[in-house]
Amino acid sequence: MANWKNLDELKSFDALKAVAPVDVRSVMSGESGAKRVRDYQIPIACGLTYNYGAKAVDAHVLDALAKIAEEADLHVKYQELLNGEMMNTGEKRLVLHHLCRGQLGNDVMADGVNKREFYVEQQKRAADFAERVHAGELTNENGERFTEVVQIGIGGSDLGPRAVYIALENWARKNGRLKMTARFISNVDPDDASRVLQDTDVAHALFILVSKSGTTLETLTNFQFVQDALKRDGLDPKKHMIAVTSAASPLAKSDDFLTAFYMDDHIGGRYSTSSAVGCAVLSLAFGPDVFAEFLEGASAADRASLETDPKKNAAMMDALIGMYERDVLGFDATAVLPYSQALSRFPAHLQQLDMESNGKSVNRFGGPVTYPTGPILFGEPGTNGQHSFYQLLHQGKTIVPLQFIGFRKSQLCSDVEIEGTSSQQKLCANVAAQIVAFACGKDDPDPNKTFDGGRPSSIIAGDQLTPASLGALLSHFENKVMFQGFLWNINSFDQEGVQLGKVLAKRVLAHDTDGALTEYSRLLGI
Repeated sequence: MANWKNLDELKSFDALKAVAPVDVRSVMSGESGAKRVRDYQIPIACGLTYNYGAKAVDAHVLDALAKIAEEADLHVKYQELLNGEMMNTGEKRLVLHHLCRGQLGNDVMADGVNKREFYVEQQKRAADFAERVHAGELTNENGERFTEVVQIGIGGSDLGPRAVYIALENWARKNGRLKMTARFISNVDPDDASRVLQDTDVAHALFILVSKSGTTLETLTNFQFVQDALKRDGLDPKKHMIAVTSAASPLAKSDDFLTAFYMDDHIGGRYSTSSAVGCAVLSLAFGPDVFAEFLEGASAADRASLETDPKKNAAMMDALIGMYERDVLGFDATAVLPYSQALSRFPAHLQQLDMESNGKSVNRFGGPVTYPTGPILFGEPGTNGQHSFYQLLHQGKTIVPLQFIGFRKSQLCSDVEIEGTSSQQKLCANVAAQIVAFACGKDDPDPNKTFDGGRPSSIIAGDQLTPASLGALLSHFENKVMFQGFLWNINSFDQEGVQLGKVLAKRVLAHDTDGALTEYSRLLGI
């Protein structure tokens, strides 16, 4: 059985704090820096590599981190999760998103069924449905093919699938694998649904309502919004809608849908892209084969995360260094900087994944923790961010660890050469330059042009962003967050922090308010 202790109860954590800190600027200068870049890297899967040469670590820090990993039983906890131990202590649930992309542990029985078989069955049902749509066997009421798909959901029902669709859309166009255009409605703000519907050929669109409980206020509001729009166009909503929900929800057997695909309580929303939540929309958009490639990439990275030695386990090492930066070096935030326009929404997904999972102040048993847990996470694609918030990152008083993502080839493989180099070469040159600039800085007689350096960073590098490498990238971050939750002894799989606002919003709508809540309601015209 795994050993569950708070981080500050581990003897190895005290030893880590006693290790001398590393001067990033010094170790990254000259040949020392070149050697670190060569030596400090770990394969992830599908051609991706995690390189942490520019992080504030050395052999002494890495040895101390390895001892923490061992004392905290990180490998044992991951194996217990895979074997179906109850890891979501707040909601008394299993954590089974890994089972959607492969079985790395024992058979897991829950709700009276084999959960791996259940998830595969739902994927097969969604794949069969998508293939019938693509073949023209399922059509609108006029016998015409569906050409677009619109997902209605919020939080994990939107951010992950949307990020993956955007990441693969250009790749699919280039490779002749874009079957249907996908759009997403999430915000209860009516301007969101209105804008999407204005851009959608609703007569030839399938709408996917995603709600595990079938009671999510924002999603059901947008569901009604879309139904009304279809009716105004003289269309029967029942012939344009499918659901992704739990088998026990009121949506499961509703006549309002062509069919329903099922998820369950053992997969949290922010971990649900591998489940029916992502499978239905992405199989319709790209075809089931592309979604299968995505799952294979995720499974490969899951397998790599089983490695017991942190120096051979990229997700574990990423997690350990992140904990070290947060709890020893005192850095509050992390910036995720993908140098790939295709990953433009990936930081938004990672914000939810990380901050909703590990933004906790009690441990997994309800006891207090006295140390910082999850970091503040933000990010934008490069090179856009360089002309925005990088000023603060370079010369501000707050040091923010950086996580770059870069690829040697573009998805489209069409480029322009200016002044002897292509756009992709310019993009990659900027990644390399930024890593070194952040680490090494620059001295200058003019203080305004001085860069202190010492800003730590890592980079996940690959050949090209494909379905498989994207799956591996998603898995890497999911497993990083998981390992960090294990280190902090918190429950990374519930999200009570989102509930209070929902309760108060219902009171506002029912005009059951007092005090400041009444005045803010009046201010906003409710």
